[in-house]
This record gives sequence, structure tokens and C-alpha cells, in this order.
Amino acid sequence: MADTPTTDFLDAEVIARLSRLQVHSRAPMIGTVSGMHRSPHRGSSVEFAEYRKYVPGDDIKNIDWRVFGRTDRFYMKEFEADTNLRCHLILDTSASMGFAGPGAEPKLSYARRMAATLAYILVHQGDAVGLQNFSSHVENELPPQHNAAHLKNLLDLMGTLEPKGETEIVTILHELAEKVRNRALIIVFSDFLTDPEELQECFQHLRYRKHDLVVFHLLDRSELEFKFDRPIRFTDMESNFNIVTDPVTLRDRYLDAMHQHLDRLKQGCVEHNIDYWRVVTDSGFEDVLADFLLARQT
Repeated sequence: MADTPTTDFLDAEVIARLSRLQVHSRAPMIGTVSGMHRSPHRGSSVEFAEYRKYVPGDDIKNIDWRVFGRTDRFYMKEFEADTNLRCHLILDTSASMGFAGPGAEPKLSYARRMAATLAYILVHQGDAVGLQNFSSHVENELPPQHNAAHLKNLLDLMGTLEPKGETEIVTILHELAEKVRNRALIIVFSDFLTDPEELQECFQHLRYRKHDLVVFHLLDRSELEFKFDRPIRFTDMESNFNIVTDPVTLRDRYLDAMHQHLDRLKQGCVEHNIDYWRVVTDSGFEDVLADFLLARQT
């Protein structure tokens, strides 16, 4: 596409292929202009919603005269109001997002490519997109807008992001749930290295606020497989705590704890109707996004 901004994390060919799809919300949205997404309000559009009884003062153009002919009663046709979408892209930029196993891409770099591509598609389908990145606090925040100048500012900001600091994702997401008042599509990119029960509480908070929540859980393959075979020094990237140990003696316990963590997180998302995507960062991000977009076409 000729108007695709030039960055090293935005691929014009990928965008050209993925732009044949659209980002759809799974929940009614509230926007500022007419768009392609369902609204919780009733309005006048092509998609019929339901009938209701006529009350004095209603516009008679919406009376269904065929129903009147069969029942001798006045019924009004109601339709779904269409609206544009507000999307908030939430990027974890804490130090652990800088991790990359041998020959792999850092988790933040992978997340940035996904988020930038989604931002481009959203703006070009007429929707508003914003960006927030955080570690122990919110570091940068761009409110959702839907114009080309805003998209450039958003991509420029993405290009400056570096992994650093500790994460306070639970606090950040609770604050986000209180801050974003209108229903929105909220997409979170993180490695979610925190207690699953606490994560579920802030996820539930966002769902209680009627947001359509998408979670991209980014993991390096070495975190999943733990195939270290000689004594090694492990360093916590967020606290600098380190320990030298023989990973062979830890492997079974580590993998058991990791699988429990993953299972609890995924199961909680399923229970609360949260769109959960576990992503290994050596997989092609275009394929991940294509699967995500296709799953939302219905």
C-alpha cells in the first residue's frame, strides 16, 4: 500500500494481505460517528433488531403496516444502530518483555509488530485506536483517534518503546477499567508473569465495564520448554535477583508450575468470555493476526 508508513516494524506486504479482513468487536460498541460495529443503542440501520408496541409520539414511518394488517395493532420496527469502534492497545513494556531465547525475537518487538499492524487496519477501516504502555506505571498514553496524523504519532511512539522496570499489570488494568467509560475493544499484549487469580480479577473488572477484552499472551519457546542442560545463572530481568543452579534438577518442577500457571490463566479467560491467544514468539505474527481476525468475522 502506497500510504503505509515506513517503519522497521510495519510490513506493507503483511498489511496488504491482512487488510482484506477487518477488526470486528464481539460486543456492542459506543462510538462518535456512524460505523460498522453494533451499538447498544437502537437506531436506524439496515439490520432489524426487534418489534415494540407503538406509543404516542413515535415516528409513524417505523410502523410495520404488514403486522398491523394481521393484528390490527401498531408495532414499531427497531434496528441496531451502527457505530465506530474505539480500541485501546495496551503494551506491557516491563523489563521481562525484553527477553529472547537463542535466535528468537524479544517479546516486546513481537508485540510491537502485532500492535502496529492492528492499529493501521483499525484506522483505515474508520475506527479510533489509542495506545498505552506501562511497566510499574503508565509511561505513555495516546487517547483513541481515527485519522492519519494520529496513526503516525502512535507509530512514532511505538518506535521509542524499550523494555524496562518492574510490572504492575494488575494495578494498571484495574485503573484502565475505571478510566475507559465507554465500551471499547481493549487488546493487551503481555507475558503475564504474575498471579493468575489477581489477573482474573482485573480481567473481570474490565468485562464488568462491558469492554470486549482480548489478551495476547506472549511467551518465548525457551520459557515453555526449559531445555537448559548445564549449570547456568538465571537473572530476574525486573529485580536483578540471580541464582546459579543446575536446570536439569529443576526442569520437572518448573514445567509443572508453568503448565499450572498457563492452564489457570486460560481457563479463567474462557469462563469470563475473554478472547485469549497464547503466542510463542518464534511463530509468524502474520499467521497469528490472520487467525485472530478470521475468528472475529462471525
